[in-house]
Amino acid sequence: MRPISNPSLPLTSLVGGCVLPLLCQAQLIEDSQLSLSARNFYMNRDFHGDRPPQSKAEEWGQGFILRYQSGFSEGTVGLGVDGIGLQGIKLDSGGGTTHTGVLLADRNGDVADQYGFFGATAKARIAKSVVSIGTHEPLLPVAFRNDTRLLPQTFNGMQWVSNDIKDLSLTLGQFDRVRQRNSTDYEPLQMFAMARNGKQVTGHTDSAHLRYGGASYSLRPELKVSYFYAQLQDNYRQHYGNLTHNAALGQDLSLKSEVRYFQSSGLGRAEVDNRNLGLMQTLTYRSHALSLVYQNQSGRSGMPFISGSDPYGFNTSTYKHFVHAGEDSWQLRYRYDFAAQGLPGLSLMSRYVRSNEFTIGQRQGHERELDTDIAYVIQRGPLKDLGLRWRNVVYRANYAADVDENRLILEYTVKLW
Repeated sequence: MRPISNPSLPLTSLVGGCVLPLLCQAQLIEDSQLSLSARNFYMNRDFHGDRPPQSKAEEWGQGFILRYQSGFSEGTVGLGVDGIGLQGIKLDSGGGTTHTGVLLADRNGDVADQYGFFGATAKARIAKSVVSIGTHEPLLPVAFRNDTRLLPQTFNGMQWVSNDIKDLSLTLGQFDRVRQRNSTDYEPLQMFAMARNGKQVTGHTDSAHLRYGGASYSLRPELKVSYFYAQLQDNYRQHYGNLTHNAALGQDLSLKSEVRYFQSSGLGRAEVDNRNLGLMQTLTYRSHALSLVYQNQSGRSGMPFISGSDPYGFNTSTYKHFVHAGEDSWQLRYRYDFAAQGLPGLSLMSRYVRSNEFTIGQRQGHERELDTDIAYVIQRGPLKDLGLRWRNVVYRANYAADVDENRLILEYTVKLW
């Protein structure tokens, strides 16, 4: 395991010297929030079929996530500071069952008993614009952080978000490092994109930064349009467009239509060439929601994204991304809220994703995945707000190992103030 190196620590000194003296201002304290989340995560993944990497991957861990968010000091320019503390503890692992992404492991498969991270973010507000420098957890179409294991992925950099104009949101920023979900270290940004030979595209390299900007505008309450542009230095440039429309069709009946389009091309020597078009229709009736998705890809490569994060495609699923070069796919998804049956807090989600045939190496590949989530949040009593989730995955492909997977997740968040 590499020694811990945390670029956020210099920011801690900056915050301590410049922002913390402002804590005597009442608004900073009165508007601040502190919460602690405890996440217990068990994962079992069985491999079989075509050349499995190992027979089984199984790990169990306990995570703690402490989040602090201050208010802003008084004045034309309000200052504040946020912080996040992460701690992961091994409960069970080893014996050749590592590499689930839950716990910190070295190349030899040795798992750390515990690992942690602390990040700070300095921020300033003018009117309805906020500038933040330090640790971020972005949920952007061009950089969507991964939070599917024990602890969330984080990025280091700066961001400006403005809501000064009615119905218009503007975003501008740069990330220069990333800490993966099961790591203590920041590392250079890397691209992930698949070529038709089933390997990463050639010419990719470590990148010094991801620069991005975007705008979202509500044309009407039911109609919203968005555009983002991003460049991962020496790897790719990416355009993203989105159109979302909500229509009320009658009492308790509505239809949501959404289009997402990515156009990506290479920078430097990276051989990136991809267009990704996704169409989604969701029909909601009372507690039922039925979605149909079609995702079309063209170009010489698969859709590129930041390694370790999640691509912002409709068919990004629990196990696979469905963004190989030339891979088209469709999805059928169903959600149900059992509150209508007198069981508030209980919900079901099931989705089936299937690809067409696409070229991968010397063969025509295809894959499919069935995901099922059953979740329950306790509504009353001493365990109120405790969330329990069972996540099941069945993945099948003709070019890779088949997978049967189960995840059990218990999560509880307490607001300390």
